[in-house]
Amino acid sequence: MARYFEVHPDNPQMRALDQIVEILRAGGVIAYPTDSGFALGSLVGNRAGADRIRAIRDLDERHHMTVVVSEFGQLGRYVQMDNRVFRAIKAATPGPYTFILEATREVPRVMQHPRKRTIGVRVPNHVTTLALLGRLGEPLVSSTLIAPGESEPMSDGWQINEELGHSLDGILDSGDVPRDPTTVIDLTGDEPVIVRRGGGDPSLFEP
Repeated sequence: MARYFEVHPDNPQMRALDQIVEILRAGGVIAYPTDSGFALGSLVGNRAGADRIRAIRDLDERHHMTVVVSEFGQLGRYVQMDNRVFRAIKAATPGPYTFILEATREVPRVMQHPRKRTIGVRVPNHVTTLALLGRLGEPLVSSTLIAPGESEPMSDGWQINEELGHSLDGILDSGDVPRDPTTVIDLTGDEPVIVRRGGGDPSLFEP
């Protein structure tokens, strides 16, 4: 069963964050709050963790996983960006967007789309998420916690614990989570493609 940690939304307790970090470093999978609902997360490179995330959401390997970083400047390590893409993403981050781009060699193959060699990336705008990433000192590989058959992300930590606690190692809850998923933008082609409309304003990427 998952260990459950409640933290203050404006000043999350470092002790709880450090215990979540320990779970992640031990190979665990967690549910954590973001600016677009709860997400599932494990360490980048944790193949078993990524497989567990896909299993919880009933996803296949073609679903894009997302590398979640704490600031824009870290994105270039994980995805290829030309000047056009660089400017577009910088203007929209941090915020509830996921961008699909060609992965760099820093991203393990098992995390990438098996045919396209692409990966999702995002920079959230959420106090608890950023505090967790700061204590961890590295990004998470994640997927929005949308239950199979549903269209909106889960937003109640206690419900997640009741329904999915047996499948998780830790749950971090700060009680301040919206129900809009990220807006997903595919930037691998000549023009942006809006894959999913969510919390981020898609007009930034429309003609």
